[in-house]
Amino acid sequence: MEKIILSIDCGTQSLRAILFDSHGDLLDKVKIEYEPCVSPKPGWAEQDPEVFWNSLCKACKSLKERNPGLFARIEGVGVTTQRDSMINLDEQGSPLRPAIIWLDQRKAKRVYKPGGFMKLIYAMIGMDEAIAKSQTDGRCNWIKQNQPEIWEKTYKYVQVSGFLNFRLTGNFTDSVASQIGHIPFNYRKRRWASKGDVNYKVFPVEREKLIALVKPAEMIGKITQESSKENGIAEGIPVIACGSDKGCETIGMGVIDDQMASLSFGTTATVQTTSDRYFEPLRFMPAYPAPIPGCYNPEVEIFRGYWMITWFKNEFGYKEVLEAEKNGVAPEEILNNLLKDVPPGSMGLLVQPYWGPPLKNPSAKGTMIGFGDVHKKEHIYRAVIEGLSYALLSGLHQIERAGGCKVSRIAVSGGASQSDSICQISADIFNLPLVRGKTFETAGLGAAIVTAAGLGIYPGMAEAIKSMVTYDTVFKPDPENVDIYRKLYKRVYLKIYESLKNLYREIREITGYPARIQ
Repeated sequence: MEKIILSIDCGTQSLRAILFDSHGDLLDKVKIEYEPCVSPKPGWAEQDPEVFWNSLCKACKSLKERNPGLFARIEGVGVTTQRDSMINLDEQGSPLRPAIIWLDQRKAKRVYKPGGFMKLIYAMIGMDEAIAKSQTDGRCNWIKQNQPEIWEKTYKYVQVSGFLNFRLTGNFTDSVASQIGHIPFNYRKRRWASKGDVNYKVFPVEREKLIALVKPAEMIGKITQESSKENGIAEGIPVIACGSDKGCETIGMGVIDDQMASLSFGTTATVQTTSDRYFEPLRFMPAYPAPIPGCYNPEVEIFRGYWMITWFKNEFGYKEVLEAEKNGVAPEEILNNLLKDVPPGSMGLLVQPYWGPPLKNPSAKGTMIGFGDVHKKEHIYRAVIEGLSYALLSGLHQIERAGGCKVSRIAVSGGASQSDSICQISADIFNLPLVRGKTFETAGLGAAIVTAAGLGIYPGMAEAIKSMVTYDTVFKPDPENVDIYRKLYKRVYLKIYESLKNLYREIREITGYPARIQ
């Protein structure tokens, strides 16, 4: 009889409870949607942590009611969640304030200013403003400065994963592979930072407020009696340490080494690979701990990423939204039909998708160039999609240069990956075969893979991945499209930032946006 695994995937806008068997087949799932955040002030993004927990309980109970036979056969539970959304807990594990989630834009005051030699070094490598921005983005710093009474009462300062794992097991324990964000973590050594580490100076969270960490595939604890009453999962079921949603997506797509890369077409777009060596795709930008024990996920991130589809829909897609409502389909489905009406290269219209500037290029702006009277909104839409793939391709090249590796195949996940047209554009721009999994729930599948290995269903992670990952579609590059994309990428796209960076700085100087950190 097949072993059944319960994956909990807690994202920004929804939580999914998913049942997988030991072959990686999705047997059933329940999705609970919620508002992504509450904004008590402009730019703030908070969420009541109980929303995450109540959604978990509701989803699990719904699964149990709908499929009691399968639910009774659950062997283990794995949790994967959004990154860099932090929660202050008291000694009983109760939230002291709303979670400050990764979308939040409030700014703290700097807590660390390097002096002397280190100040010179950071300036020489272009990291002085990045160091300053990181600590002003640190939620821990803002709370300490603005709500010291909350910080004083804080017993543990945790990720969403740490909160849910505590509620399930009663243990203040989380996975090493979930510690990604503005926290005092030593990514190279995969442990909390020491007081002498830069990350501790930038995010000075007292050691006693940090959660205990275990390696991925190790047991965090077991479902408690109290937890079982709330969510219906049988008492005593093991909860296995997994990793962040992006990391779990990567192994959920079978990316186990640096010969293959994972593209995540989500709100934040990323290109990621897996390596048994630590290397930084961008200097002083860490590789993250992978859900595969002892490995890393070197990553390049495109802020705002495929959120740009939502931006385009809101600003230009009124007609398509009305058509979607009339036909009872998602607006994105109608929008993707626009891609078929425009030739590769969008008649010379190019987009550099810096709607959110990279950390190391804080003056960068989003850019559209090449407009002519031939261009309509469908050209803009295709240029946006192509621009995101150009940016991810540039990120892949940075990973390859830093790691001395060569990727021969790419895998894709995330909401936009459901579009065949977007996948084909990506395959053509990367000039690599692109594979898409049988399930779109790749983060949940990745958590199930780690859980299966942790339970001993498979002797190790490699065997679990081989047995549980199945590809549904392969998109092969079209040679004619590859040729035009290669020319546009090399002769135009790669020169956009260098050609405009001084103008970006002038714009920033004149308008004061984005504000320079002092």
